[in-house]
Amino acid sequence: MAHKTAEKSAASANSRKPAPAASKIRFSATLLRPAGRAVTWTFLNLPRQASAKLPSRGQTTVRGTLNGSALQATLEPDGQGGHWLKVDRKMREAAGAEAGDIVTLEIAPVAPDDEPEPKAPADLRKALASAPPKAKDVWSDITPIARRDWIHWIGSAKQAETRARRIRNACDMLSKGKRRPCCFDRSGMYAGSMSCPVADDEPGDARR
Repeated sequence: MAHKTAEKSAASANSRKPAPAASKIRFSATLLRPAGRAVTWTFLNLPRQASAKLPSRGQTTVRGTLNGSALQATLEPDGQGGHWLKVDRKMREAAGAEAGDIVTLEIAPVAPDDEPEPKAPADLRKALASAPPKAKDVWSDITPIARRDWIHWIGSAKQAETRARRIRNACDMLSKGKRRPCCFDRSGMYAGSMSCPVADDEPGDARR
């Protein structure tokens, strides 16, 4: 009887198929320089058709290539149902591109188990350090995606006062066992809290 049970368990295990790999999304986009900022980073807007293939209208971590160079990054919501990608200097130079160039991307969303750990901002880390033990325990126990939601909710505040209040509220909610920020519009479509950068009218080398 035990032998039959073991055979049944083995057959059941063998019948389970691995989760299908996420389909790759291929597209081209123009590398843009943000207007009115003395920065070394650039950005690009995903075409609507490419963005529509992603599993979320909010932040989405992807892995793939940029002009053939390996890429892992978190796409940001543009507040209109689409996404944009910040391309820092290191990524841009690895891709051999400059602002104004058309670049080619091939990306796919990472699996939940592969979600990278987000970096909490200094003011949130300081607040958590002095928060009740329950808040710290919940913060440690939630998933990287959930921690990213808290960080994104705090970072989407327009004013310093609003940001400080959200940090206080986050610590309070965590101490009460809340694992996600309440009623957070991850896409920015309804709250009007997110948008992509405005591009400079004059294309050119982002290193200037």
